[in-house]
Amino acid sequence: MLKLIKYIKPYIYNVLAAIVLLFIMGNADLALPDYLSKIVNVGIQQKGIKDAFPQALRSERFEKISLFLSSEEQAVINSAYQQLDPTQDTTLLAEYPVLATEPIYVLAELSKQERGQIEPIMARGMIVTAMIQQMQENPENAANMMGSLPFDPSKIPPGMDLYTIIGMATPEQREQMIDQVRDQFANMPDTLVHQVAATAIEHEYEQMGVNLGRIQTRYILRTGGMMILVSLLAGITSVSVSFLAARTSAGVARDIRKDVFTRVESFSSQEFNNFSTASLITRATNDVTQIQQVTFMVIRMAFFAPILGIGGVIRAIDKSPNMWWIIALAVGMLLLIVNITFFIATPKFKIIQQLIDRLNLVTRENLTGMMVIRAFNKQSFEEKRFDGANRELTRVGLFIHRIMTTMMPLNTLVMSGLQILIIWIGAHQIAQSTLQVGDMMAFLQYSMQIMWAFMMLSMLFIFLPRAAVSGDRIAEVLETENVIKDPQNPASFPQPFTGKVEFKDVYFRYPDAEECVLHGITFTAQPGETTAIIGSTGSGKSTVINLIPRFFDVTQGAVLVDGVDVRDVYQSDLRDKIGYIPQRGILFTGTVESNLRFADQEATEETLRQSIEIAQASEFVFANPEGLQAEISQGGANVSGGQKQRLSIARALVKQPPIFIFDDSFSALDFKTDTALRHALKEETGKSTVLMVTQRVATVKGADQIIVMDQGKIVGKGTHSELMQTCQTYQEIATSQLSMEELA
Repeated sequence: MLKLIKYIKPYIYNVLAAIVLLFIMGNADLALPDYLSKIVNVGIQQKGIKDAFPQALRSERFEKISLFLSSEEQAVINSAYQQLDPTQDTTLLAEYPVLATEPIYVLAELSKQERGQIEPIMARGMIVTAMIQQMQENPENAANMMGSLPFDPSKIPPGMDLYTIIGMATPEQREQMIDQVRDQFANMPDTLVHQVAATAIEHEYEQMGVNLGRIQTRYILRTGGMMILVSLLAGITSVSVSFLAARTSAGVARDIRKDVFTRVESFSSQEFNNFSTASLITRATNDVTQIQQVTFMVIRMAFFAPILGIGGVIRAIDKSPNMWWIIALAVGMLLLIVNITFFIATPKFKIIQQLIDRLNLVTRENLTGMMVIRAFNKQSFEEKRFDGANRELTRVGLFIHRIMTTMMPLNTLVMSGLQILIIWIGAHQIAQSTLQVGDMMAFLQYSMQIMWAFMMLSMLFIFLPRAAVSGDRIAEVLETENVIKDPQNPASFPQPFTGKVEFKDVYFRYPDAEECVLHGITFTAQPGETTAIIGSTGSGKSTVINLIPRFFDVTQGAVLVDGVDVRDVYQSDLRDKIGYIPQRGILFTGTVESNLRFADQEATEETLRQSIEIAQASEFVFANPEGLQAEISQGGANVSGGQKQRLSIARALVKQPPIFIFDDSFSALDFKTDTALRHALKEETGKSTVLMVTQRVATVKGADQIIVMDQGKIVGKGTHSELMQTCQTYQEIATSQLSMEELA
């Protein structure tokens, strides 16, 4: 399949654009669980309080917090907060009603770095002051709440303010207490510190008269709005990526089909012997479709899955570092399932393509030979033959699909077990205050995204082997070297061109054959003359004719046209001089006119009509009301064999070439039509070189030169009267077909 990678190059900008969009889409998908986590953790649990430090607090609380801070920390928060008196600013009165009765401290505009600097300081201060408030309300539990203090809280006289006692402590005692508080917070998880600080801030806001419901609603709406925007961005990029992937894969398939068709068109008869028609059809259709599907999947999944998987792992570990092993366990089980499926299914993909070739072959033979099948009453035999090929393909296809369908429920089982395990372990961590509910939900979604990423890769690895088989089959056609090639330094025909054809001691052996089928063929076909080749079946008549347009190349000797070896000129130049009418008339889907214009698109209607009359086809063409526009079905199935031959002759006449080759083109004509056609041809092709292969003596009687062949050799050469005197083989053929009176 790597041999076909060059077909991606014209669409490299589409692929690069798709990768950029996939990166955006991946980050958008990865951002959604984080937003959900924020809504649960902050919006619901923390009433919309997202920071571990307050936006504003009472002066009384600010001063109490300062008691538990070092001089450096006090300097930091003093620069971060500004004190406002009720007489100084009334704009914040609606937001902070307590400002009407007492001064407050409001957070100044800070950078992200400065906010990160004050967060641990204020979080610790808010928590400590909240705990002291609880100590005062319940002094007997004070020691358990604060740990070792420089005084015994249980012996504090009732009604005495604890902050007064702390303020009376010596600097050494306060420093010792501050260190103890820091040590205690150092052992607390960050999530727990954030949660407790948010609770303390919530209580402070309540005492300040702040509308917590408005804060919560505003935060949820803002975060939810961001989720909607991110979802829309993910949707737009997803559609865009699919569009680019579809255009790229369809373009790649189109280019491959074009090159396969072009390559097949250039095949000589030798290359066609290496590939069956059914196989070439399968390679140009089904195999190319496999490449198209995998190209789409690679662009859509192969780049997206790593982005989603790696990003999911990073974000999941950030949410809960100690649950990474759960994802690793699930991914390992998934990879085990994929590998087993891969090794079982892969060998079957090559088999299934061969079975499709076989089914196409049987189908094509049945459709082509339908009349023969009916004539010999072999319908039941052919039905069994088709049924055998069909059932074998069905059996292998069902095996592959059973393997594929087994993989999906197993993957679902792994994913369901992963969800249960995450919820079970996450619930214990939530109970221990080491994990928040929103983080557990985000971790669960990230784990699902990671699993989907590996599932996408697994699907890709399942389809890649089949596409690789198809790619190799296509590359086999594209890399087939033509035996018959144009020369590197081509010669040109002399001008004016006359059309003289010479065979000089020609020997020919078919590819892989042990013996030659033509031996020492030497003759000359002059312009303005008709050279007929006659002989028994298998004598080599058609083989001789096929050497002129280079359907095969001679093994020894030379074929010359106007004195130039046909191997020394371009094939297109050579064949442009030839009007070829094959033994089996071939017509194409379209109209009578389109088939005649196959020889010359610029031909006038008068030329078309004249060619039809010469070919004796006017009686059935113009008898039809549609005339030249009469429909011709595939392969000319709606006209008789004789009509096909006459239209094929008319097509060659439209070209008006200097060399005509008739390969037993009169075999389906009655003697009357044959005679009329030959007389009309004599007048039309008077200046051209005419070579005619036939088994009818009546057809060659008037030829200027008759070549008699037997077992690949020329056994007679001359006119009819001369051969009747000198060639026994010709005499036997003639007397077997005509009476002595007709031969006279």
